[in-house]
Formats: sequence, C-alpha cells, structure tokens
Amino acid sequence: MTDTLRTLYPAIEPYASGHLDVGDGHVIYWERSGTPGAKPAVFLHGGPGGGFSAAHRRVFDPALYDVTLFDQRGCGKSTPHADLNANTTWHLVADIERLREMAGVEKWQVFGGSWGSTLALAYAQKHPERVSELILRGIYTLTKAELDWYYQFGVSEMFPDKWERFLAPIPQNERHEMMHAYHRRLTHADKAVRMEAARAWSLWEGETITLLPEPATSGKFGDDAFAHAFARIENHFFVNAGWLDEGQLIRDAYKLKDIPGVIIHGRYDMPCPATNAWALHKAWPKADFHLIEGAGHAFSEPGILDQLIRATDRFAGKV
Repeated sequence: MTDTLRTLYPAIEPYASGHLDVGDGHVIYWERSGTPGAKPAVFLHGGPGGGFSAAHRRVFDPALYDVTLFDQRGCGKSTPHADLNANTTWHLVADIERLREMAGVEKWQVFGGSWGSTLALAYAQKHPERVSELILRGIYTLTKAELDWYYQFGVSEMFPDKWERFLAPIPQNERHEMMHAYHRRLTHADKAVRMEAARAWSLWEGETITLLPEPATSGKFGDDAFAHAFARIENHFFVNAGWLDEGQLIRDAYKLKDIPGVIIHGRYDMPCPATNAWALHKAWPKADFHLIEGAGHAFSEPGILDQLIRATDRFAGKV
C-alpha cells in the first residue's frame, strides 16, 4: 500500500513584510511567514524573473518554520520592474546574505526550484557555513548544453507546435542563435517589440514545464507585466550563462559535502534534463535523490510536490 501524496499546507498570510534597499537602485520585496523564531528557511523562486507566489509559503509547516520569501531583483513587487542593471547571480547571492542578516539567523535551510536550484547551489557553494540543509527541485546548472537543449534544438522536437510560436518573432536568418535574437528584441527601445518577444518567450516556458497541459500554471505566463520581467531577466541571465564558469556548479559540488540535502527531479522535465540532476547526485552523495516518474518540471506536479513537503517536514523533525 502506498502512502498518500502530500499536498500543500493551508493558505497562510505573512506575519511580516517589507522592502529592502540592496543598492544599485534596486529595492527587493520580502515577507516572512510561519512562526517567528521557528526553524529558519529561505525560499528561492524560479525564472530568473519569476517572482514567488502565495502557494510557495505552503510547502512549509507554519508551526515549525519561519520562512523568508522574496522577489529577486527586477521582478514581482521588487523595483525597478524588469531592470537588468546590476542584476546577476552574484548580486542575488549577496541579497540572500543581506536577508539572512536581517532575519538575524546564523544559518538557514535553502529551498530552490528550477532557476532557484541554480541560485541555491551558487549561494551554498559560496557560503556553505550559512546553510543548514538544501532542498532542490528541477536542477538547472546553466551549462551551454542545457541552454541549447531548451532554446535551440531538443525540446523543439517534443513540442513542434509550441516551438513554431516561439520561432515566430525571429526572422529566419537569426534563428541559429535564438537566445541572442531574443535578447536584441527584449532590450529593444520600442516597447511593442519588447512585449511581442516577452510574450512568446514566456509562453514557451509556461506551456512546456508540466507533463500534461495545466492552464492554472501556464496562464500567468501570458500576463504582460509578468512576461516582461520574466522574459527580460531570464534571457539576460541566460545569454550571460549566469556569470558562471561552464560546469561550475557540478565542479564545486564538493563544497556541499557537509550539508544534508534532497534533490527532487521529474523524469520528463523538459527545460531541465534529468542528466544534470543525476550528475549532481553523483557529485554530492550526501543528498537524498528522488527521480519522480510521471512528472515534468513544475513545482505543482503531484509527485514532486509530495517529495518537497516530505523534505521540509523531515528537516523540521516532523515524523
């Protein structure tokens, strides 16, 4: 007999929220939910440029956790909206440290999915002494092979109808470098050009992250304000390979050797091929590894969500 799949905790409102000036003209929105002074954790959203949602508060038992969530530079309620200036992986790593200091904790659990897993790995490898545990979902290490697979050739073969819509804003003679062709449009002076590209970029992702069509998940990707920040920031990070050396996050996984962790990945994750989760598992054997059958990429996939909540419960000492 199999255990019942775990689902989100009941909806909860933050007990505190505010804005933190992190310099460079950026002000990030943060909030804390759960029980003040309980087990500290920080939630790192995907994208980059995706922002967090109310559902993300609900993977933590509010009686046992004190969770910090924040919108990374340029997205969600952080300002200036969709701004690319001083917006890099290492700026965000520094922002996480500022938030930790603001929370007044020595170390905390770091929870990240998709791009959030990339950022969590970068943060944990730079500040391993500040991480009590790592919970990672949808592993993405920003190698050239991963970027090409999703934006040049690979996933295009699985979703030819959606790929055709992704190609549409780009002339034939620029399609050999799709990320750079999009970059030119997402940074264009004409807002109409930016928005056409932003919608196409954003919907390509929104409609390929779940195993089966899931309008509740993909719907927000067509929203103009969301798409503008999401597409601009994500593309900006990706054309710059996240300001990471090729293969850096797997190369430096040895720095995680003393950190307990969990790696959770969908077998049929299209944006993030499972081979990278497997490589991280081999490089960081201390972490538990769960390859979820019948699951794509999204946080909302039932088997993935089940393991995420089991992980937060276990690390809080809940049986």
